[in-house]
Amino acid sequence: MKAAVWYGRQDVRVEDVPNPLHPPPEQIQVEVAWCGICGTDLHEYIGGPVYIPQDAPHPLTSVRAPVIVGHEMSGRVIAVGDGVQNFAVGDRIVVCPIIGCQQCRWCRSGSMAQCDKVAFLGSSWWGGALSERLNVYAYQCFHLPDTISDEVGALVEPFSATVRAVTTGKIGPDDNVAIVGAGPIGLMALLAATLRGAKRVAAVEVAHRRKETARKLGATDVIDPAKEDPEKRALEITEGEGFDVVVECAGQPMTAQLAGKLTRTRGRLIVMGVFEKPAPLDLTDLVFREKTVSGSMSGYGLYDDTIRMMTDPRFKGEELITGRIPLEDLVGKGYHGLLYEKESNVKTLVSPH
Repeated sequence: MKAAVWYGRQDVRVEDVPNPLHPPPEQIQVEVAWCGICGTDLHEYIGGPVYIPQDAPHPLTSVRAPVIVGHEMSGRVIAVGDGVQNFAVGDRIVVCPIIGCQQCRWCRSGSMAQCDKVAFLGSSWWGGALSERLNVYAYQCFHLPDTISDEVGALVEPFSATVRAVTTGKIGPDDNVAIVGAGPIGLMALLAATLRGAKRVAAVEVAHRRKETARKLGATDVIDPAKEDPEKRALEITEGEGFDVVVECAGQPMTAQLAGKLTRTRGRLIVMGVFEKPAPLDLTDLVFREKTVSGSMSGYGLYDDTIRMMTDPRFKGEELITGRIPLEDLVGKGYHGLLYEKESNVKTLVSPH
């Protein structure tokens, strides 16, 4: 079968690999319908390894580079291993990329994403979603309702991560919210905050296509730091206070600092961006203005809530999808398009077939 294999920084190859064997007990085999290109995939391509084990085998799975990448997927069950009860051949599903050891305090308490030995589909697992088919644990899988297409279904995984961010950030109807970086995750965070009932949701972005998409998805304000002073504009929007909640989704040192400055006294800063290198924050500002900073990673445990939210008519998933490409175009039109043509690209989906 065809698959996209990560060998090293800026070295991802589409090549023939062996088909997965019949799924072992508690696993199912999935034929991939669509796989989205994630910001993490871009970080692994341009600046990795970030999560991919390269110098030593992964402690849970023993996987190391080269690995098949991709994790934002929808698909169809084509084989079922022994012991699987809730899935049958033909079921349409989406997959959570988290694989835990099942033994540590985090796995035992329902927080598998924080597992001491956590593995991820597409970086430290025997297979990734940028391939024709793969085996995954049944506990990773969730049924996709008929009201959600395979294409929009590929957005469940990234949207679940933003659902976790706005849920743990306790965003509600009294909150003015800013999303720093209106890429795919930022735009989904905008949707999640809107569906949570936030009073205002502002997008901070410079790329024209992404600013326009933010408006279409319900942003009450769009701030372009290249054309105006974002701190001054934030104070105007919030009657001089700053934003109650700021969600950082760009993963750049300058956006981390900006997100901190836009957060009001005793406000909440939620960091979702993936950073290739450590980024500074103004700690004096955090101390004197008693701001709260938290990280948010993955949507583990919230997939049912996420899928339910995506059936809301206000979830305009199709607006996010700006490209559909075959696997052979992954690097050229996919990675390079998202990295270097941000004016025209938001979310690109890949068909492995």
